[in-house]
Amino acid sequence: MGHETGAIRKAKASLIFSMLVFGTIGIFVRYIPLPSSVIALTRGVIGTVFLIVVTLKRGPGISWKAIRRNLLNLCLSGAFIGINWILLFESYHFTTVATATLCYYMAPVFVTISAPFLFKERLTKKKMLCIAGALVGMIFVSGIWNTGISGTGELRGVLYGIGAAVFYASVILLNKKIRDISAYDKTMMQLAAASIVLLPYTVLTEKVSVLSLTPVAVILLAVVGILHTGISYTLYFGSMKELEAQTIAIFSYIDPIVAILLSALFLKEPLGIGGIAGAIMVLGAALISELPDKLQDTGGKEE
Repeated sequence: MGHETGAIRKAKASLIFSMLVFGTIGIFVRYIPLPSSVIALTRGVIGTVFLIVVTLKRGPGISWKAIRRNLLNLCLSGAFIGINWILLFESYHFTTVATATLCYYMAPVFVTISAPFLFKERLTKKKMLCIAGALVGMIFVSGIWNTGISGTGELRGVLYGIGAAVFYASVILLNKKIRDISAYDKTMMQLAAASIVLLPYTVLTEKVSVLSLTPVAVILLAVVGILHTGISYTLYFGSMKELEAQTIAIFSYIDPIVAILLSALFLKEPLGIGGIAGAIMVLGAALISELPDKLQDTGGKEE
């Protein structure tokens, strides 16, 4: 595996930080009195505006040349983010959050399976075992052992969740093809595309009404738009060019684990012994997957 460069270490730190922040979004959203699709659209718009301001303040400004060079993949991945959010919200309507989360986080499995074919990444036995361990851990955390799946409505929710996972995986894979563009420009375009996709969905599915937002709710919405979207997506997408798709996939499991642990801690949602064991399995799989291999395949000597 060799020694990691500074760029790879920085990319991993950015990825882990973004996953930790993503995992806290549920706590913030819980106290914002808006429909989930409206929150998603608002976070996309706030995140886009925030990144435009940051990019213009940073000096060289927006590189339209780099954007034009990657325009197709930027628009596609951004649209996929919007569709991914829509399918996930629909999944929540038909099944439990636990089941929807489990289906949604099939995405890292899809990425890990696709990476050897798309990017010629070597799928080692250790990576396969770690992704399997993370998936089993998520099953324990979700509590689906106890609830199971019942009825056509539940099945519909599962299918929406898996659909969201497919688009989430597609976003990760497409981002590996976007090159020679700053993380700010890339994320700005992707969030803008996601907002454009979310706009008609939100208009068609949500009744327009006057909603009284408290100052606290406005602050929370700003935090979700700036920290959870603008900053965190910049770090998330910025880390992808330095890391293998399989690494990104496994570390993605940090997000739901943090979300479930925080919901148990702050929202008093039950976790149980199985949930704790599952969380340990997921985080352990992420850690083990990135530990350097001590022995070469031949000769048995340390690298």
